[in-house]
Amino acid sequence: MALDGAFLYAVKNELTPLIGGRVEKVHQPSREEIVIGIRTRQGSKKLYISANAGSSRIHVTEAAVDNPQTPPMFCMLMRKHLGSGKLIGIRQDGLERILFLDFECVNELGDVVTVTLACEIMGRCSNLVMIGNDGRVIDSIKRVDEEMSRERMVLPGMKYTLPPRGDRLNFLTAEPDDIISELRKTSPAELSKALIRVFEGVSPILVREWTYFAGRGMHLESDSVSGDQLDRLLFAIKRTREQLTSGGCCFSAVSDKEGQLKDFSFVRLEQFGTLMYTKELPSACELLDYFYSERDRVQRTKQRANDLFKLLVNLTERTSRRIAVQRDELIACADRDRHKLCGDLISANIYRLKKGDTQAVLENFYEDGSPEITIELDVRKTPSQNAQHYYNEYKKAATAEIKLTEQIAKGEDELQYLDSVFDSLTRASTENDIAQLRLELAEQGYIRNTRGKAKPPKALPPIEYKSSDGFTILVGRNNHQNDQLSLKFAEKSDIWLHTQGITGSHVLILTDGAVPPDKTIEEAAVIASVNSRGRGSNLVPVDYCLAKYVKKPAGAKPGKVIFTNYKTAFVRPDTELEQKLRV
Repeated sequence: MALDGAFLYAVKNELTPLIGGRVEKVHQPSREEIVIGIRTRQGSKKLYISANAGSSRIHVTEAAVDNPQTPPMFCMLMRKHLGSGKLIGIRQDGLERILFLDFECVNELGDVVTVTLACEIMGRCSNLVMIGNDGRVIDSIKRVDEEMSRERMVLPGMKYTLPPRGDRLNFLTAEPDDIISELRKTSPAELSKALIRVFEGVSPILVREWTYFAGRGMHLESDSVSGDQLDRLLFAIKRTREQLTSGGCCFSAVSDKEGQLKDFSFVRLEQFGTLMYTKELPSACELLDYFYSERDRVQRTKQRANDLFKLLVNLTERTSRRIAVQRDELIACADRDRHKLCGDLISANIYRLKKGDTQAVLENFYEDGSPEITIELDVRKTPSQNAQHYYNEYKKAATAEIKLTEQIAKGEDELQYLDSVFDSLTRASTENDIAQLRLELAEQGYIRNTRGKAKPPKALPPIEYKSSDGFTILVGRNNHQNDQLSLKFAEKSDIWLHTQGITGSHVLILTDGAVPPDKTIEEAAVIASVNSRGRGSNLVPVDYCLAKYVKKPAGAKPGKVIFTNYKTAFVRPDTELEQKLRV
């Protein structure tokens, strides 16, 4: 995990100003989270501690946290023992992933005692343990009994013991000769894996960064590293040590090209090259606050969008099946001309036919040479009734062809609309975006509007970009906003863009009557390609024209427009450029 002992060391240094502060409040937002309000000379701070297996951490936070109306028992116990307590020390044993917070408190008898919070940041084994003045466990946020762990139990009244600890080096104090000696003792393996066995408190991303620097991007094995590579490795370790101890860290988070956060560290990450985007923050606490809150927001957004994804997939499959059946029926309507021919030939030869005939072999005088044609007859009907039957079949087929053509066109429009909503949903980054799409589907009758008379969510403004030449570029977040942007907000001289034959957002260059240079149009086309379903393609055609040539057909679904007098630009989707130009 990225929150290793070394990163925790940086967090400990940032928490030092809290020493001397007094506990104001204690809240427990969820089963594995604690927020302690500490009043210091610089003002009140919120110390956030999580023992969640997937997001265990400790840091100062600025985020607003919702608290339950009835505090849990562990929260009440912490309030009892830590109420108005004074933080007198923050300790870390080497680079172990445990921070000890010592509080000077007054017990029920009026005696001054020390209560320690052991914040164990160890993945699925994470815990928050409250330890009394006698070194015994008062309680923990997760009680560990014999069934859960035979090696180390954490229960009230038991003596607090540290987790099992291996005999590994602390890179903050280890000498180069010791490092080389321990590295040689490890069994042959990839260098980054061998370094994890040598050092305590280091994460895979940190040792990979060291290995990347040592090998200049090449793969290295532990038993083959020597000479210049070994010197570069020792230099990288020494540089990291100096950054961590002198406060020169570069706190950075990396995300993929889809914007999903992947990892973080306290050093500048070069190992990913151009495959990842890097965001730097000024402190360890701000990095942790940003990384986990953003990741939780994305996960929460995906969960809330999950039902809409399922709905859109089901609607798309149902509409596709309906169109397929209608197309088969339309093919069957192609025989309508034969029905009319049969009716005409029977009427022309009615004197030769009588009731009870099963078929009629007649000359087709509509073709050269009048070839014979066999026509099936209903024995229960007279010749006149058989002719009328074929005329009726002809009329039914002709009417069905008109109706089916209309229904297929409507179905294809519906598929295109559902595809556009699906594309918008894949790019939705906030809960407000999802709420707007849900409202749009309710207005179109696809889902029931459960809001009743409640006020609908306030729509966010269009996504704004600034071109290299200083022109403002706006992008619609959903179909409703696309319509407003293209048909109401746009001036006649503005330039409108949309991917050709691919669902995506409407893009508008605000020109203020000026003629934007080609570079601005190219950048807007790149933005349009990224904000479309074609963002994963190598080359995307983007149509652009003056906004005055964009019209909406009568009765068209949201986001559907027609345009004329356009040109087409072929661009390569560039997510990095799109992020750079985004305001």
